[in-house]
Amino acid sequence: MSGRFPQARVGVLGSGEVGRRLAFGFAGRGHAVMIGSRDPNKPELGEWLASDGVGIRSGTFAEAASHGELLVLAVLGTAAEEVIADAGAEKFSGKVVIDAMNPLDFSDGFPPKLAISGEDSLGEHVQRLLPDAKVVKAFNIIGNPYFVEPSFSEGQPTMLIAGNDQGAKRIVADVLADFGWPDPFDIGRIDGARELEAICIAWVKIGGARGAWDHGFKLLVG
Repeated sequence: MSGRFPQARVGVLGSGEVGRRLAFGFAGRGHAVMIGSRDPNKPELGEWLASDGVGIRSGTFAEAASHGELLVLAVLGTAAEEVIADAGAEKFSGKVVIDAMNPLDFSDGFPPKLAISGEDSLGEHVQRLLPDAKVVKAFNIIGNPYFVEPSFSEGQPTMLIAGNDQGAKRIVADVLADFGWPDPFDIGRIDGARELEAICIAWVKIGGARGAWDHGFKLLVG
């Protein structure tokens, strides 16, 4: 399937539900995808690769980072630093890196709080860890079932993104358009991840109050 984002090698670091859903989205659009895991041979990942993940390769974090021309960080936010170290920060150099993570802290139960907040964010932390990469925050403000072809009874939600590099954000906007998000809104530099990660907390609290997770956010203008 052709789209705005040309076919490329994509490395997705993280084999949980978020990583699998994003890997599925890229693979379904013709990209050569490798999903990275601390244990690429674990049975549950193998089962997924044999079903919804057919055609997707698995590897270590380092192998996925080497494979991808475009990389996606989709691990637990609190594990991001360790995963980047395991993969090797040099493997991210010069590449667009989609940060789909939230630094959720469940130490006080539900709802979670942010492990990084105030005058910092996980997105900024990742950019500092990867100074030669082009980090773009995206996909973190909605549940993973809606990453690809989002559809709601009351219309289509808005994806918000943030990052320092304009060219990288144009690439991510093309990815989003191919995934069914035609009008992502760029809120500015990577420090905008502070607000985007806080929006995730609002999304979780709304889900807890509703007892359901089929909701998203829509920017209305006019």
